Amino acid sequence: MSVLDPLNGVAFTAFGQHVIWSDMIGNTIGLAALALGWRRSIWTWPAQLLSGVILVAAYASAHLSGGVGKQLLVIGVALWGWRQWRRGRQQAQDGSIAVRFATWRERGLLLGGTVVGTAVVGGLFTLMPQLSWNPWPDAYIFVGTLAAMVAQARGLVEFWFAWLLVDLVGVPLAFSSGLVFSGFVYVVYLALVVWGMRDWWLRSRAESRPVLEGVAA
Repeated sequence: MSVLDPLNGVAFTAFGQHVIWSDMIGNTIGLAALALGWRRSIWTWPAQLLSGVILVAAYASAHLSGGVGKQLLVIGVALWGWRQWRRGRQQAQDGSIAVRFATWRERGLLLGGTVVGTAVVGGLFTLMPQLSWNPWPDAYIFVGTLAAMVAQARGLVEFWFAWLLVDLVGVPLAFSSGLVFSGFVYVVYLALVVWGMRDWWLRSRAESRPVLEGVAA
């Protein structure tokens, strides 16, 4: 008996499909992590780390090696992001995490890195089909998640745009993979992403205003 067996047991059945414990618990914690990120709370990172650990079991049960790899990446980036936010939490005037729009150079690096990364990972998944039964969408989500988390760690508003683009592919892929709860959670993510994007956008403008006023003076 594997240590993952209890986590991969069926929690309930919805619309004729089984929802497993790891899928439900991991994604519920993931929702909490996104909400904490919206509030610019440093606790978003340990929540993302815990979600990643649990979702490893969910993706392993669905035989999605790419998904497992993505969650292992989430765990690593969550540790790095936690460190980044601990170092930068006093940057904003109210003591919270300072947020801003990326420079054009940063946007170019994020976009270029995502395109190249998706091509490389997608090519790897294609050459090694045991890693993913749906290589290109899996690669897109894998690399897009990394780009979104890196942008979040740096306090960039574009982090929300990256998550939005990941969700547009993640929703149908989760449903087609039998991870029903993940699919529904991705739909909820969309709503949180829109609200979070608005909040960070307004926050970035409020924090830049004193700087502009100082320059004008």
